[in-house]
Amino acid sequence: MKSKEKGSSKSDKSSNPFLAKQWNGSNPNETEEEAQTRVRQLQEAQRVSKEIDHNLSETKKALEKRRRGVKILLLGQSESGKSSVLKNFQRAFAPKHFESERAVWKTIIQLNIIASLRLIIETLKAEWEPSGGSAYPTTSTSSEAAGGPGRKLRRLRLTLSPLFFIEANILKLISPGCKECREVCVRGTEWKTLLSKRPRLPPPGSADFGLTARRRSQSVINHENDPTSVLCASRDEIIDLWEDPVVQETLERRGVYLQQMPGFFMSDIARIATPEYLPTDSDIVRARIRTVGVEEHHFVVERGVDTNSDVYITDVGGSRSQRATWVPYFDDVQAILFLAPLAFNQTLQEAVRVNRLEDSLLLWREICSSKLLAKANLILFFNKMDVLKTTLAAGVQVKNEM
Repeated sequence: MKSKEKGSSKSDKSSNPFLAKQWNGSNPNETEEEAQTRVRQLQEAQRVSKEIDHNLSETKKALEKRRRGVKILLLGQSESGKSSVLKNFQRAFAPKHFESERAVWKTIIQLNIIASLRLIIETLKAEWEPSGGSAYPTTSTSSEAAGGPGRKLRRLRLTLSPLFFIEANILKLISPGCKECREVCVRGTEWKTLLSKRPRLPPPGSADFGLTARRRSQSVINHENDPTSVLCASRDEIIDLWEDPVVQETLERRGVYLQQMPGFFMSDIARIATPEYLPTDSDIVRARIRTVGVEEHHFVVERGVDTNSDVYITDVGGSRSQRATWVPYFDDVQAILFLAPLAFNQTLQEAVRVNRLEDSLLLWREICSSKLLAKANLILFFNKMDVLKTTLAAGVQVKNEM
């Protein structure tokens, strides 16, 4: 009786195709075409399964790598200098990573110059071409004798118009949602990849310059998206514009102090507007690009005590509207670096009646009193000492009117 049961059990297993060894889903009645389709589907299913397994394995490795890494959270109000501190950190501990982005920052510096030129042109237009008023300033100057400031302004617009065209092209590439051309505004870190992949012309005078230029002239996408050549051609006009005493007087009268604004390079035009220019470390730190939202920067420490350690620095937006989103990033960090700029005579960009230093003090008190950060390592970093020294040297006094 037992032998019959064993025999029937073996018969059931052999008749069940799913229990058969290495069953491949074949059917004795299928056609050749059906068999080929079945094999392709089976191969595709195996490929997808292996890909999922690989992705799960890579994700697990990345999470484990992140768990062992150093995680720092950058906090501070908008314009507090978080990006500059991050660049200095990379320069000190990851010089190869810092060096790999040098060409990208060249374009940002050029955009900073174009933005300054745009602001100068707009200020001169408001002064020299006011609606319903005189088109000329009351002070007689040599520039007026040459045809008047109105003509000079029109000539400047014509000379610099290619730069503004190139600026618009680059902004469409790295910041398609940016409506204000006065300031470069990006989200995330993908803009660096986009700029690094952007085709560039070889240096003028090289053997490949003419051939490459002719090929690129046939492409609409690559047409005039590098400001280097135009800046070099307009170098003397830009220097004359910036050094014109009438322009300086007009900017001061209108309350436009470019020297105090981030991304100021107008005094370095003679050095920057050259074909062979590459940004110095100081240029990269001073370069201005406004970031929106949350950015996570990952790099490996190349020198120092913890060589080959992974560092994750999260930079959250500092504007008032974004501070409510900080809380989820308080977890899983080794340290919180709070930046307090020592600019006692400046106000917030999003709230012009709020003093920047007072806002930093209130924000710092909020963070210190948060129960979520009771066990966190808090580091207070006083930033923009150069701005403080310049302000005090100019005779500006500190007054508490509260």
